Amino acid sequence: MRYHYRGNAAGSTLRLTLGCLLGLELRRVGSGKRMTFGKAGETALNQWMADNALVCWIEQSEPWDLESQLISLDLPLNLDQNRHNAFHSRLKELRAQARQRARELPISS
Repeated sequence: MRYHYRGNAAGSTLRLTLGCLLGLELRRVGSGKRMTFGKAGETALNQWMADNALVCWIEQSEPWDLESQLISLDLPLNLDQNRHNAFHSRLKELRAQARQRARELPISS
């Protein structure tokens, strides 16, 4: 959870998805292998998440059972095990386009 809120798109599929949907520009950084939204984009995403994303949790003795049940729900932002969702192919394409654009741009500092 912490990385989704304090990390960057290189290590959080949630941040990658939200940033792509918000139209943030994905860029290659460092050696060029990692992709993030850059300092300004990640900051904007942090603010958007602070304003709009909520987290809740429950204690569960066998969380893998609950995870399977939750993933089986129709969750449009979840690509894993969710090919049946009507938005799946569009979201996958948006993320692929953002990565392709990032590969075409110079590496950011």
